[in-house]
Amino acid sequence: MAESVSPCQSCGACCANFRVDFSVYELESEGGRVPDGLTVEVNGNTARMRGTDHVPIRCAALTGKLGQHVGCGIYEWRPSPCREFEAGSDACDRARARHGMAPLDS
Repeated sequence: MAESVSPCQSCGACCANFRVDFSVYELESEGGRVPDGLTVEVNGNTARMRGTDHVPIRCAALTGKLGQHVGCGIYEWRPSPCREFEAGSDACDRARARHGMAPLDS
């Protein structure tokens, strides 16, 4: 039986569409798991994934080509906003539309 592949592995639109801010307590240096080198400080309480505050947006952890084959270089250690993002949600559909991709079927 073939294993089902997540549509996220051929999309990546969310990683090239949204600013990713999270608590500094998710950083490795603060006891969390997100690698400090892929982040920038926003203020004393908040960190941001590098590349998500630039135009065009592209998270520094995103690998591959949007809409074809993508991955997250820190998937196991990604911050909470990435863990909480839902494939097929309204935000997902908006991100896909901005990159010329059709919404996911429920």
